[in-house]
Amino acid sequence: MSPTRITYRQLPASVRDRISDVVDPVITDADSATEGLNSAIAARLHTPDGDYFLKALPSEHRWAWTQRREAQIAPHVDTVGAALIARIVEDGWDVLIFEALDGHRADYTPDSNDLGHVARLIGRIGELPCPGITLRLAEQRLAAYTSEGLLHHFAGESLLHTDLNPANVIVGDDEARIVDWGWATRGAAWLDAAYWVSWLITAGHRPEQAEWWAAQIPAWRTATIEGVTAFAEANARMWAEIGAGSIDPWTRGIVAASELWQQYRQGTHSTG
Repeated sequence: MSPTRITYRQLPASVRDRISDVVDPVITDADSATEGLNSAIAARLHTPDGDYFLKALPSEHRWAWTQRREAQIAPHVDTVGAALIARIVEDGWDVLIFEALDGHRADYTPDSNDLGHVARLIGRIGELPCPGITLRLAEQRLAAYTSEGLLHHFAGESLLHTDLNPANVIVGDDEARIVDWGWATRGAAWLDAAYWVSWLITAGHRPEQAEWWAAQIPAWRTATIEGVTAFAEANARMWAEIGAGSIDPWTRGIVAASELWQQYRQGTHSTG
């Protein structure tokens, strides 16, 4: 279950005091993010000397491990993400403070000028060495949605982000960066490109167009036809489970797009 969203000002005063000690004694404003489901608080903090981005979860929330994971991985992904300023655990809250990135939420629609930036970003992620920290394995995350005999397609030693939701991608003047690394994973190099496909279809691409963009990412060339088809099927089952009974347009959109990609793969390829 996603955490209940609250505003920055609803944090306990003791936690806000610790945050002020880190960023600035004077926080002039805090703009809550309107997208994303993984944090109880996600806000851009404004101070006289600059902005910061904050995300927080109750320390006992079942997803609190994602805060620890982000803090661990941040030094390894700062060239493609946002620099971590501090982690604060105080009065029942786990807080991460990042540099605030300038730019706009990525536009994945077919005519968008952002698509090339995002493809290059995914390529840059693929060039990063996978850090020697404990990460979830792609084949384990997908095991519930496919047969055991297909899981080898997803195994590998590459660092993966796995959540290419456009709200996580910030496009600046020269490049794109990606935030929200709580679900970082170790697996096959081509999987981030594959995760992107469903989001492209959600934004209006036909499946073949979305796969064309995935093919602009070097790691995609390491995928097999059977592997991509197996992933499309597993991904559709995963989103169908997540979105079961949901009336949220955002969720229904990604569920429908994942199903459409699965049908496309089943119509043109076979897992045997």
